[in-house]
Amino acid sequence: MARNIQSLERAAAMLRLLAGGERRLGLSDIASSLGLAKGTAHGILRTLQQEGFVEQDAASGRYQLGAELLRLGTTYLDVHELRARALVWTDDLARSSGESVYLGVLHQHGVLIVHHVFRPDDSRQVLEVGAMQPLHSTALGKVLSAYDPVAHTEVVEAERKEFTARTVCELDALEEVLDLTRARGFAADVEETWEGIASVAAPIHDRRRMPVGAVGVTGAVERFCANGELRPGLIAAVRDCARAVSRDLGAGRF
Repeated sequence: MARNIQSLERAAAMLRLLAGGERRLGLSDIASSLGLAKGTAHGILRTLQQEGFVEQDAASGRYQLGAELLRLGTTYLDVHELRARALVWTDDLARSSGESVYLGVLHQHGVLIVHHVFRPDDSRQVLEVGAMQPLHSTALGKVLSAYDPVAHTEVVEAERKEFTARTVCELDALEEVLDLTRARGFAADVEETWEGIASVAAPIHDRRRMPVGAVGVTGAVERFCANGELRPGLIAAVRDCARAVSRDLGAGRF
């Protein structure tokens, strides 16, 4: 059995202590409560403070939980609510389109898949929840980059890998793609990330009208395209799904 990392256990215990006790605690109180030497406790507190998980009151020198923990907690709740609200609609989209459905959110420098509905046939498929996709080449990533300023900064500053001959890597060309995405309300990836695979995605907004994720379908190019063009019915189905989830999140009509 793998051994736990003692410093992480102590940091976690410290955060729980600050969350469950008085609003602010001094170094001596924290050290004695956890059975730590003051030097050890101070070192952990200093690291947590640098990461934004703990704040120190300038006047009293006491410690309290930091804003970064609130941000992380809010992000968890947002993703949990997004997935919960999307369950029925993504199931419906998979049935109506006959394709795999993915729900993605911005995470670090890419798209994190938080929900995946299998294509409704008997083919062998692998659950991809937790997988990461690139921002610049996938439909989900383009949607997030077009609508979310943070994602846009990430895709501009990141190294954009060429996955296939169709991948758009040059910044000016990518910005044109993102402008088109905003104008049309959806993004497409036709063999830009994987040969023979296409995808279509649309943005999901919350009650603040802020982009919180994207939903899309992925499948074989020959099923997605006819005469070199994406199937209009597929695009409409994806956009309808995104609007439905957005409405359930309180965004109203788009």
